[in-house]
Amino acid sequence: MKKHLLDAIQERPLLGDGAMGTQLMLAGLEQGSCGEAWNLTHPERVLAIQRRYAEAGSDCILTNTFGGSRIMLNRHSHAGKVAAINRAAVEIAREAFQGRDGYVIGDIGPFGGLMEPYGDFLESDVRDAFGEQASALVAAGADAVIVETQTSLEELGLAIGAAKSAGAPCIIGSMAYDVTLDGSTFRTMMGIDPERAARFMEEQGADIVALNCGTGMDMQRARQAAERYRKVTGLPVMVQPNAGQPKLVSMRVVYDETPDQMVQGVAPLLDAGANIIGACCGSAPEHIRAFRRAMDEYLSTNGWHPRLASEGERAQI
Repeated sequence: MKKHLLDAIQERPLLGDGAMGTQLMLAGLEQGSCGEAWNLTHPERVLAIQRRYAEAGSDCILTNTFGGSRIMLNRHSHAGKVAAINRAAVEIAREAFQGRDGYVIGDIGPFGGLMEPYGDFLESDVRDAFGEQASALVAAGADAVIVETQTSLEELGLAIGAAKSAGAPCIIGSMAYDVTLDGSTFRTMMGIDPERAARFMEEQGADIVALNCGTGMDMQRARQAAERYRKVTGLPVMVQPNAGQPKLVSMRVVYDETPDQMVQGVAPLLDAGANIIGACCGSAPEHIRAFRRAMDEYLSTNGWHPRLASEGERAQI
């Protein structure tokens, strides 16, 4: 019987997957189109991407549902297909493992707007949209739900609450940080630093604290974020940095970090106690394959001893 995700990461660090959006575009998705709808219209293309990640060594695969809430899907006239799109996404990700005991993580991204009084969306509408999506992911059998690319605590709290109400077996909260102009630190677009985010996620009932995406958040910065999380919470940590910085080449957005460059940060992340390591924008199965080799080599040499900040260390922050 497969272990619960939280039990599995106490025994060894797990490898996540890489980017979905850039891979969908390489598979033919037009800029601005609804990639989540492909779960119904082109499931074989979504499966091919996720199967490559599984074959590269991923232990965890995120569902193709980043924009799978009613509010996001309504922009593409697919609001009536929330349950079907999210259910299909879980089934496709599960199939990608080809019978192996991998973990399917249901992906909930931002709703893509601002709530009142700063924007046009009611808090109740956002809560309902997250609740509908989370319920669909959990009902389809997702092993965990990740609330990712978050920049504000208000939206993050609503989504974590929705995942809890839906009965998610494991909840991951993931923030998107941007390095400041002077390079001295990083925080979210809404000014939230890692310490505040980690404390909030723990208070709201998240099981894992994470980071993904963001401007300038490379492997080194991801390690710094993991260390800052560790100083204020005993929860496990997940990191998914981008593959470097985006550049426009021949009218295509490409990211500038190769697998050989990015993989240099894997051992330092494991030293920092990261429990799940994946990658975000611009990464590909080749990056994940390099991560797999580096993680296996690290574990064969060092073993695995999850490092948690002591109560004394956390009390000093």
